[in-house]
Amino acid sequence: MNELYSIGEVARRTGLSVSAIRFYADEGVVAPTCLTEGGFRQYDVHAIARLECVRTLRDLGAGLDDIRRVLAAESTLHDLAVTHLRLVEDQLRQFRTRRAVLRTIVRQHTTTEQVSLMHKLVSMSDDDRDRLINELWDFVTDGLDVHPSYVERLHSQRPHLPEEPSTEQLEAWIELAEIVQDEEFRTALRDFFHRVFGTEQGKLVASPEMMARIERHRQLRLEARDAQQAGVPADSSQARDIAERVAADSAELIAAMTGEHDVDKARRGIVEFDRNGKAAQWQGNSTGLKLLTRYHFLVATINGTPKPDPDQAAATREWMAAALR
Repeated sequence: MNELYSIGEVARRTGLSVSAIRFYADEGVVAPTCLTEGGFRQYDVHAIARLECVRTLRDLGAGLDDIRRVLAAESTLHDLAVTHLRLVEDQLRQFRTRRAVLRTIVRQHTTTEQVSLMHKLVSMSDDDRDRLINELWDFVTDGLDVHPSYVERLHSQRPHLPEEPSTEQLEAWIELAEIVQDEEFRTALRDFFHRVFGTEQGKLVASPEMMARIERHRQLRLEARDAQQAGVPADSSQARDIAERVAADSAELIAAMTGEHDVDKARRGIVEFDRNGKAAQWQGNSTGLKLLTRYHFLVATINGTPKPDPDQAAATREWMAAALR
């Protein structure tokens, strides 16, 4: 026997209000199973199941017309889900954008004009972002007499904002887009590159052969970092072997640039490393270097790649220094 339920009981079962159940009946979405002689609406279990489906679809943002088509089997639930998933994902992207802008406003003393700029920055297309980065490196390298491949290398160091960026990535993009358009930042970076690479030795460093040589040395230092992070004791033979190879390769790298080959000097450079002395002094000597490091940090954040970590680099150098002592 098909039991019938009053509209009040249906409301308790479905979580819908009585007025909502009446509304769906009047709109032809889910009609009552029958009416009593007194005009009271009654629903069977099938109608209740349809009302529960209606409530779920409404909670997911579906409109009445879409729901009617699903209940009438004119449209599949899968098709409806695909459509609304796309809408929800678009809304999520918009909310992430707004959240990034609002968080930046909270942290900074942001003016009305800056708010408008922030929203414009996070809403940029990929082509617009590429144009900003190209303009930066075109300005920085204008008149720089180095191998073209090095200029291409600089241009390739660019952000790639994912389709569904995190708030951190959006905030990093806001900061990056602002600084690459800042005249003081651009000029300081340009002066740094022209000072470092404007000499004959600088041109040599920027050559393809030397860049490949520097990359090999970087891989050696990454080996040292990985060993240090893995907990290899500094007084072990493995640690000393790595540190000796780094010192020898440093000497060869310097010799390739200056003609002076001195392994003992390279070894002393590692042994005498002082986190709070030479390293801090070296890092503080160049505003351009700091700006370049910040640029790479923001790009890495946006791209989701490992970020420059001065503390980790210092820890690795201390580990190598201990291994050589």
